[in-house]
Amino acid sequence: MLNQTSVTEFLLLGVTDIQVLKPVLFVIFLAIYIVNVAVNGVILMVVISDSRLHSPMYFFLGNLSCLDICFSTVTLPKMLENFLSTHKTISFLGCISQLHFFHFLGSTEAMLLAVMAFDRFVAICKPLRYTVIMNHQVCTQVAVTVWIIGFFHALLHSVMTSRINFCGSNRIHHFFCDVKPLLELACGDTDLNEWLLHSIILATALLILCPFGLILGSYGRILATIFRIPSAAGRLKAFSTCSSHLLVVCVFYGTAIFIYIRPKASYDPASDPLVSLFYAVVTPILNPIIYSLRNADVKAALKRTIQKMGPAKI
Repeated sequence: MLNQTSVTEFLLLGVTDIQVLKPVLFVIFLAIYIVNVAVNGVILMVVISDSRLHSPMYFFLGNLSCLDICFSTVTLPKMLENFLSTHKTISFLGCISQLHFFHFLGSTEAMLLAVMAFDRFVAICKPLRYTVIMNHQVCTQVAVTVWIIGFFHALLHSVMTSRINFCGSNRIHHFFCDVKPLLELACGDTDLNEWLLHSIILATALLILCPFGLILGSYGRILATIFRIPSAAGRLKAFSTCSSHLLVVCVFYGTAIFIYIRPKASYDPASDPLVSLFYAVVTPILNPIIYSLRNADVKAALKRTIQKMGPAKI
C-alpha cells in the first residue's frame, strides 16, 4: 500500500489565538524553561560531583533531571518561537521527529519512575540486601535498558504515525506534534488509520500501565512494611524517604493517563493542549523542586558545592 501523504508541513495553532496574550505567555514560558534547565542542571551537577550522592537513589535522580531537561527542550523552544512568529509551521519530518523524542523521553521517564519505586522498595523492605541487589552494575544496566526501551517504543509511535495518510488540513490544534492531534488530520484509508490508532493506544497503555502497576505494587509493600515499624518516629523517617517520589509519580502518571488512556470519544482539541501544558511543561520543573525542597541530602550537597565554589559561607 502506497503512503498517500501529501502534506509537507503542519501548522501548530498553539495554546491560544489571542494575540495580546502571546507576549505575556512568551515571558512566562521562557522563565519556566530557563528555571527548568537551571534547576535540573544544578541537581545533575551536584549528583555527579558529590561523592556522598553516589548511591542508586541519586543515580536515578540524576537520570530524571537529565530527562526533564531534554523533555522540555523537545517542545518549549518551538512553542516560544511560535509565540513571536506569524510563520508557525513545522515540516513533516520535524513534526515526526518531535513526536518521536517527546514519546522517547516521556516513556523513559515513566519506566524510570517505576525503577525508582523499586529502589525505595528494596531500601525499606530489604535493607540488609540493598547494596547487593542495587549495586552499581545493576543500576547502570537498568538505566541503559530503560533508555533503550523508551527509544524503541517511541520509534514504534513515529513510524506508525508517519504511515498515516495526511491529505487534507495541516492545522494541528496543539503546541507540539503529538499522536492524537495528528490522528485528527488523518484521511484516506480509514481501516489503516484505525488499525494504527489502536496499535498506538495499546502500546502507550502498556508502557504507562505496566510501570504504574509496578509502582503500586512496590508502594503497597512499602506501606505494609512501614506500618509494622513500632515507633512513630521510625515510620515517619521511612515514609519521608519515598514521599517525594510518590508525589512526582502522582503528578506524572495522573496527567499521562488522562491524556493517553482516555476513550477516543472524550478527546477535546480545545482543552487537551491546556492539560498537556501541565504534563509537558510544568511536570519537568516540579520534579527538581519537589526533590530538592524535600530532600535533606540534596540540599546539604548543594550547600557543600556552593561553599567549594566561593569563599562565602552559607
